[in-house]
Amino acid sequence: MNHPVKIKNALISVFYKDNLEPVILQLQKLGVNIYSTGGTETFIKNLGVDVIPVEDLTSYPSILGGRVKTLHPKVFGGILTRRAHSGDQEQIAQYEIPEIDLVIVDLYPFEETVKSGAPEQDIIEKIDIGGISLIRAAAKNHQDVVIIASKDDYTTLNNILETQNGETSLEQRKAFARNAFHVSSHYDSAIFNWFNQGDDALTVFKQSEQKATVLRYGENPHQKGYFYGDLDAMFDKLNGKELSYNNLVDVDAAVALIDEFTEPTFAILKHTNACGVASRPNLLDAWQDALACDPVSAFGGVLICNGEVDEATALEINKLFFEVLIAPAYSAAAEQVLTSKKNRIILRRKDVALPGKLFKTLLNGVIEQDKDNTVEGPELMTAVTRQKPTEQELKDLFFANKVVKHTKSNTIVFAKNNTLIASGVGQTSRVDSLKQAVIKAESFGFSLQGAVMASDAFFPFPDCVELAAEAGISAVLQPGGSIKDQDSIDKANEKGIAMVTTGVRHFKH
Repeated sequence: MNHPVKIKNALISVFYKDNLEPVILQLQKLGVNIYSTGGTETFIKNLGVDVIPVEDLTSYPSILGGRVKTLHPKVFGGILTRRAHSGDQEQIAQYEIPEIDLVIVDLYPFEETVKSGAPEQDIIEKIDIGGISLIRAAAKNHQDVVIIASKDDYTTLNNILETQNGETSLEQRKAFARNAFHVSSHYDSAIFNWFNQGDDALTVFKQSEQKATVLRYGENPHQKGYFYGDLDAMFDKLNGKELSYNNLVDVDAAVALIDEFTEPTFAILKHTNACGVASRPNLLDAWQDALACDPVSAFGGVLICNGEVDEATALEINKLFFEVLIAPAYSAAAEQVLTSKKNRIILRRKDVALPGKLFKTLLNGVIEQDKDNTVEGPELMTAVTRQKPTEQELKDLFFANKVVKHTKSNTIVFAKNNTLIASGVGQTSRVDSLKQAVIKAESFGFSLQGAVMASDAFFPFPDCVELAAEAGISAVLQPGGSIKDQDSIDKANEKGIAMVTTGVRHFKH
């Protein structure tokens, strides 16, 4: 061990007492003097272990309703004193300050209090002062002091105490200090983000996630991949292998798409784009019609619906090879059917609020934006042609607009009777996207007569309108905004089809 330190005195003050008992008993066995406060002091006494109240060390009681307990030179002097610094040693001897070699402390549950919906004053009281100060002091002086800032480190500490007779190495203390600064930085980020809300919020980027999942790999096997977040809060995994990086990207896209629909809906996605979507009075019909859109692309896809999967629907889904299925519920019989193959991933989605901000790394920084929460219904569609859309066409345009919003630009979506007929996605020109959609519809035997078309952005030229009309499209939705909008409107009038504008673009890059 390099620069070993023998623990002689410990300060313990924690909110959570889980799994603390073995550590206390091991410290007692090693003859360590224990200083403590409040509830932790009582906990230690109840174990039959001697404990020295911090008040006896500082000669001050806990004051201000417990806001000030450990904030005292005799506490922080004992933690921050440098063992090899003669001036420090002279001063702690002068003021009768004991060297504190081990600090075990955690923080008030700020995030949990916020999530509980507690009033502001309760939240404010859960901003820890003494605890965070103790963590920083002990971690700063890790050359001489062990800091344990989370119950997650109790087992590791106990093993060290037992196997090393109460001594720690510099390497071990540095690792504990790293963990402690992780705890403190996450805590401060949570407090800052709670304060930093509203129209006057500072435009700074602070994100902290404590849970991490090591993925099998990134987009490709030669890339490492990680997920930072709490998947267990989002889903119950009922079956299958662990989610991969690409699975997670597709699952995210699937969740965003399905949340646009309130009626029973099934969607099938491949590489984040929908290759089948249908809304029907029941999920079985929705599944069958979504699959019919593009059964070739559906192979190996991500499936999602917004209702309980019953046995009949499960039996039909079971005929397809797929990667992931997501639903809010499954009947017992359906679950038995769907879990019959060990690798397919079956997720039960929980009701969890999702972030309102989106961000990703880019160049040497991060870009952030508000989530696109807008989708324009019939009441926000402005008819700009002589031919007005029918009630059914307006419904289909609304359906198509939901899908187009979640499809890679440039995109064109064809829909009819609450069903995705075909789409052209991610092309470098809108005309190419439209041609791709026409070819796909024809290849799966769909007639475009009476179908509608939605575009994620305006038409700079009338060519898309002309091609759509010739294919049988009867109504078109676009945001408008081109200096040549009138050319497209004139072409729609010439072809006798309806056109509506929404004023809202839905690029997805």
